Amino acid sequence: MTSYSAVLSIILSLLGLYALSMYLVGKRTKEIGVRKVNGATRLQILALLLQTYTKQVVIAFVIAAPITYFIMREWLNGFAYRISLGVLPFIAAGLLCLVVALLTVGFQTWRATGRNPVESLRYE
Repeated sequence: MTSYSAVLSIILSLLGLYALSMYLVGKRTKEIGVRKVNGATRLQILALLLQTYTKQVVIAFVIAAPITYFIMREWLNGFAYRISLGVLPFIAAGLLCLVVALLTVGFQTWRATGRNPVESLRYE
């Protein structure tokens, strides 16, 4: 039952991230169109938008990792058999979150940069 709940929560969080990235890329569609008209390549626009999300994920990780470490350390101290809590699980979780976020946002941005800039700038 716990596994199903964990999978469901991960799926819901990914859907939320997907919707947020759709919304934010949609808001910046005109900016993407202007940058394309001025000669920016798809990769330059992709790097610009991914840089913003990378900063946000890193800030969230820097805030969450120490809090999680202290909570888990106290929880693990309550057991009869002790184990040491290393940094590797935290680094792996942070990298996994970063990769998932960048793939989601990158997919949306790649689709937005593939559109004709005239469509986004027509009514300006």
